[in-house]
Amino acid sequence: MTEQNANHDHGEHVHEHAHHVHDLPPSGREKGPIRGLLSGMATTARTMTKKTSTRQYPDEKPDLPPRSRGVIALLEENCTACMLCARECPDWCLYIDSHKETIPSETPGGRDRQRNVVDRFAIDFSLCMYCGICIEVCPFDALFWSPEFEYASGDIRDLLHEKEQLGEWMRTVPAPPDLDERAPEAPEVAAASKPPRVARRNVTK
Repeated sequence: MTEQNANHDHGEHVHEHAHHVHDLPPSGREKGPIRGLLSGMATTARTMTKKTSTRQYPDEKPDLPPRSRGVIALLEENCTACMLCARECPDWCLYIDSHKETIPSETPGGRDRQRNVVDRFAIDFSLCMYCGICIEVCPFDALFWSPEFEYASGDIRDLLHEKEQLGEWMRTVPAPPDLDERAPEAPEVAAASKPPRVARRNVTK
């Protein structure tokens, strides 16, 4: 086979393959601009009669679910600065400083006690990924989810909130749900409600 015949056969194969290319779907422009404009106006008329779900924020506040993860609030009097939340945080966005105070004994001859006092409790929400681990591991119920979400800032440095601001968000924390009436009584409550034991007297014959 000569080079000319090979080129001719290759050209026929390419030409035959070109006929198998699928055409693009019609865009609507071939029907004319007037028909496309009328179709768009018909779509607009149909949507105008439907009820919209868009809220005019910030004039209308959204109805958030009760378990919304907006921001983390702090109940400072429950915090013992145990550092458990800071150690478990995967982003290391919690900063806690504390000191020890001595509490004198209330009874004569008793031993003085020591307690941790929180000096600083801050959360950097530019690093926080809202996983909720700090809230789950807190053994003293000092951290809570608040549905508050309006704390955006144009400066990333303003997303580091101290304990004063975290405490202000506690007023937005919803009340816990009611306990199930059919649930068994907690062991602690059952033990506290038991009558005190009466000392047995030794009966001598």
